[in-house]
Amino acid sequence: MDWQRQKILVTGGAGFLGANLCHALAARGARVTALDGFLFGGGANRLNLDGADVKLVEGDIRDLDLHNLCEGHDVIFNCAAQTSHMGGQRDPLSDIAINAMAQVRLIQAAREAAPNAIVVHASTRQLYGRPHYLPVDENHPVNPPDANGVSKFAGEQYWMLEHRVHNRPVVSLRLTNCYGPRLRIRDARQTFLGIWIRCVLENKPFEVWGGEQLRDLTYVDDVTEAFLTAAATPSCHGNIYNIGGSPPASLLELAEVTVRVAGNGATFIKKEFPTDRISIDIGSYHANDSAFRAATGWSPKIGLEEGIGRSLDWYRSRLAAYL
Repeated sequence: MDWQRQKILVTGGAGFLGANLCHALAARGARVTALDGFLFGGGANRLNLDGADVKLVEGDIRDLDLHNLCEGHDVIFNCAAQTSHMGGQRDPLSDIAINAMAQVRLIQAAREAAPNAIVVHASTRQLYGRPHYLPVDENHPVNPPDANGVSKFAGEQYWMLEHRVHNRPVVSLRLTNCYGPRLRIRDARQTFLGIWIRCVLENKPFEVWGGEQLRDLTYVDDVTEAFLTAAATPSCHGNIYNIGGSPPASLLELAEVTVRVAGNGATFIKKEFPTDRISIDIGSYHANDSAFRAATGWSPKIGLEEGIGRSLDWYRSRLAAYL
């Protein structure tokens, strides 16, 4: 796709994934609008959009006038969500209002104001719950382990219904753990690696819960490329795809890589899972993303050590601003 002058809406555009998309699209000459509600506890940060030629609209998709916002857009990258597992458990009504009901509002507004817009929806591997087999492909049963997984699945399915009933070109990407610049690092609300990065840069030991669980992390530049590729590949439209990353490694192995790459004497402490977390932990996970690779030719380019190194380097001069 020639992104030059394309009119693009990125919901959740000041957050981790959304902001990286905004930078990439603006660099390609697109006319980008970023929508973000800057909800408490979320990943949005105005600094995430520094240096990008992007129009920022501050508003909550639960009550904003979405019709005017959507009007005339060519592509919508839909990253607006409540992503905290524990947040969803504590307040499932708010969780489903953001991840499902507000998605219906956006769908209805886009149906009227941008009927031909391509939509790429940010979904999650969380929907599968504890895997029955590894690697997990798209045919794996869906069994969300927590309230946040239920609401995210509902939002995804409303978008896929829009494709089936109204022929909207929609692609849903079920992402694994993503990391890199602009990730929320003040705590572990987005991913465990965020708080690890903070601790390493503050010369504090970080905690590894359990340790044997497998994960396949994806560096954010590779995630961004997957979103752009999905939008630009008509044969993808109407499909759900897993997106994976580096070869799977245990949390202990990931901790050892982080310590080694940091090179500053960083350390970690192995602990048992907190009782409120163990019941919703999915155990080991890594994705079979061969369907998306076959459909598009995409593959992750940034390996784990390089990605962690890039992440640490990016935050070294920005640490205070992200705490």
